[in-house]
Amino acid sequence: MGFFSRLFKGPEIDMEKSNANAKKMRALFNQVVKDGDKYRIIFGYTEDVSRFNYGFVHGSKTKIGNLIVGWNEAEQTIVVVPTVPDLSGCSEPTYYRRSEIHKAYRNKYPTDAFIIYPDRKGYIGINAYDWLDDESLYVYVSQDDELAAFTEFFKNSFATK
Repeated sequence: MGFFSRLFKGPEIDMEKSNANAKKMRALFNQVVKDGDKYRIIFGYTEDVSRFNYGFVHGSKTKIGNLIVGWNEAEQTIVVVPTVPDLSGCSEPTYYRRSEIHKAYRNKYPTDAFIIYPDRKGYIGINAYDWLDDESLYVYVSQDDELAAFTEFFKNSFATK
C-alpha cells in the first residue's frame, strides 16, 4: 500500500487496538486541554512541522507531525495537540478559534487537508483519514464517523470560504 493508503481493500482493522489507541488519545488530550471532554477528537498529521518541535518521526524522509485534533462546535474552536505515533506523550495544545483566525478552508489538492491560517504569516495543514496502515508513522485508529463529523463541522462552521 502507498503512503496515503486508506483501508478500503486490505487487512482488517484490529478494533481492539484501535479502541485502545482512541482511549490513549482521549487521555492525552484531556491531560493538556482544559475541559477536554467538551471536545470531540480525531487523529491527524501535518507535514508542516515547522510550527511544532515535538512529534517528529525519526528515520522518515518526510518529517510528520502527529496530531490529536479536537473540536468544539458550540465554541467554534479547534485544538491541535502534537503527539507521537505510540501515544507515549504529547506537547502543549494550540487553539484555533473561528473568531480569531485569518482564514480556513479544505484543500483537495495535492492532498485532502484542512488548512488554517491563524494570521497572514503562517498556516497549519491538517491531514486526516479514516485509517492509516503505517504504525511507525501514524496512530493506528479507526475514526470514520468522527472524521465525517469533523469534516462537516469544518466545512459548515469553521471554514471562511
